[in-house]
Amino acid sequence: MSRRGNHRRSSAWSSSRKSDRGIGFYLLVLSLVVLVLVVAAGAYVGIQLNRSVPKATASVVFHDPLTAAGTRPSLPVPAQGSTDVAVEGVGTLAAVNANKSVPVASITKLITALVVLQHHPLQVGQQGPEITVPAAIGSAYPAELAAHDSLIPVHTGEHLSEYQCLEALLIPSADNVANLLATWTAGSVSAFVAEMNAKATALGLHHTHFADASGLSPGSESSAADLVHLGEMVLNQPVIAQIVAMPQVNLPLAGLVYNYDYDLGRDGIVGIKTGSTLPAGGDFLFAAHHKVGGRTLTVVGAVLNQQGKNILQAALDAAKRLAVAAFADIHPVTLLRAGVPVVRVTAPWGGSTQAVTTRTVTTLGFSGERVQAAVHLAGPATTRALKSPVAAGAELATVQVTLPDGTVSVPATTVGSIKAPSLSWRLERL
Repeated sequence: MSRRGNHRRSSAWSSSRKSDRGIGFYLLVLSLVVLVLVVAAGAYVGIQLNRSVPKATASVVFHDPLTAAGTRPSLPVPAQGSTDVAVEGVGTLAAVNANKSVPVASITKLITALVVLQHHPLQVGQQGPEITVPAAIGSAYPAELAAHDSLIPVHTGEHLSEYQCLEALLIPSADNVANLLATWTAGSVSAFVAEMNAKATALGLHHTHFADASGLSPGSESSAADLVHLGEMVLNQPVIAQIVAMPQVNLPLAGLVYNYDYDLGRDGIVGIKTGSTLPAGGDFLFAAHHKVGGRTLTVVGAVLNQQGKNILQAALDAAKRLAVAAFADIHPVTLLRAGVPVVRVTAPWGGSTQAVTTRTVTTLGFSGERVQAAVHLAGPATTRALKSPVAAGAELATVQVTLPDGTVSVPATTVGSIKAPSLSWRLERL
């Protein structure tokens, strides 16, 4: 073979080796690239799968306040003066100038009775200590009688029990007995009046101030709203509640005396106290019982500063109309239904559900009644961020409905579930 032929074969072999070496290099590079991609993909998958899953978000969608269906009743409120009417355990039905302070005449004597009993408590059936009529009270009687004050006959040195004095104070509305009790309790009328005002403040009667123990002074003032609050409290004082329900009573010297509350025993009226002065007008703080839906309800109302030919009768008539109308408007009302959305839960991966009320709240009330309700987040929703998954039936909140006679709590539970995010979502999220 010629040297030229050998050279050709050597060149071909060398080229072949270079070609194989190039392919190997490319395969190596490709392998490295694939390895990097695999490692990178594995790292990405690992990172994505180990990233913390974002939490579902809980948001309150409940609306407050709650309103009973229908139109709020319109009671026959007097066109004059001020009025406030409430049903215990239901709420206020009517109010006109309810916070206006006005002279309240002998209704003042209710606070007088409360302060006396605070110092000298009585149980029903007890007469209490004897009180001797001092000369200042006995000798003032003729002049007070000539001035047409509301009185009972008393003599200096006469003995009356505490209970008899309270009867005289609240039934025939004796001004002179109010002064007798004030002096006996506090040493003087002025000292007693200071205690009356302290008592009014302690009871939360913010539009009330007293200038005397009887209410004869026009400076003894209160408001219809304050008096309704006072009326609810004195009904819970057994001795006072017993006395104001009496149509008449026998007293020493005075004999048989009558209650100025001529509505007693009619249309469920059980008290509480009348008052009248000129020119302020006629006043009546009244209470009535009536059975509605198998439950005995109490309406308490104040009608103040009524005018007319007979100012006291005007107040009594207005109160009677209000009591009858108030009970006619009370009936079972639904304030919250089951299935009302309370909390909505939304997950970043697209799942959602809501928590709804689990039961209905029905109570005795009136059409158009409004009550307050508050949502309290519970369980996993307290932080407003929920870990996945969210189970159906999970309690996420409680709706607390505030009724006049207490509060009712209704759980809100989820109607559906939210599953954990899928593998594809966890891999694809950025």
